Amino acid sequence: MTDSARAAAPTNSIEGAVVFTDIVSFTEFNAVEGDEAANELLSAQEMIVNQFLPAGSWLVKELGDGLMLWFPDADAAVATCLRLMQRFEEYSLETLQPLWVRMGIHWGRQTRRRADLIGHDVNLAARIANEAGATELLLSEATLAEVHDASVAEFEELGPVIMKGIPDPVRLFRAVAR
Repeated sequence: MTDSARAAAPTNSIEGAVVFTDIVSFTEFNAVEGDEAANELLSAQEMIVNQFLPAGSWLVKELGDGLMLWFPDADAAVATCLRLMQRFEEYSLETLQPLWVRMGIHWGRQTRRRADLIGHDVNLAARIANEAGATELLLSEATLAEVHDASVAEFEELGPVIMKGIPDPVRLFRAVAR
């Protein structure tokens, strides 16, 4: 088998919720507080996320100060993200360190490539996270359609949003804990 054939290992498709997180103002925090404090903040984020991830979900990868997560169902994704937001806020108040995180969720089909996930739906999840403000959880209409537990959150429609590299506007919703 050639190196190029090995590099193009077989892929498979899965369906689920992709979540992207991003620590707001992390670059400025790092510049002011230094690398040690920035590393502590990243470690706190990772520890909190690992405590709250339900069975069947996983931390796909770290992306600088952000994370990519995967969930097998939308209810678990929304509920977990809202719990994470609450815990991040508690951490910020306890330590006076700004663990202000924005998140975006999109339900769809992803392609597994070794330990990673790729595809249009992954890209869309990342773009949705970019639209979120500090401590805000946004989700796509496709995600909302997969939420079956109305007690998980209240959802406020933001309307169709045009995002870089995405051909059509995407209806977004803000999830607010009940």
